[in-house]
Amino acid sequence: MSHARRATARDAVEVVRLRKVMQDSLAGPHPDVSWQPASVEALRTKLADPDGDLTAFVVDHPERTGGLAACAVGTIEYRLGGPVNPDGMVGYVFSVATDEDQRRRGYSRACMEGLLGWYRERGVRKIDLRASAQGELLYASLGFVRTPDPAMRLTL
Repeated sequence: MSHARRATARDAVEVVRLRKVMQDSLAGPHPDVSWQPASVEALRTKLADPDGDLTAFVVDHPERTGGLAACAVGTIEYRLGGPVNPDGMVGYVFSVATDEDQRRRGYSRACMEGLLGWYRERGVRKIDLRASAQGELLYASLGFVRTPDPAMRLTL
């Protein structure tokens, strides 16, 4: 079994690279990488705060020193409480990605298990994500279930 570790600010470039790997695998390759420098800087700042509301768990690449093979990123946000989630804290998982040549080795599972442990430590009981067809079996095996809530988006 692979061991995931909590990402540090030094991992930001690789986490952003893996985010593009994930995006390209879902929507096809996109040549625009102009968003990456700002994302790297924001991620460095967030990962440098051990008590912050964003973290990532990563698995080091077995063959590339300083490289990552996989990651899972998550945030915590506050929403008004309700009967199902009285304290209003909600976790959101995103950017679960594994390099194509490193897949099927348990790396994403290890990253997700690390991230779920972080949520437990922080007292977060409700965690959402959007599953690709490729990831749905993994998430279901970790206890995630489909919800009736349809997602909608407005881009301004």
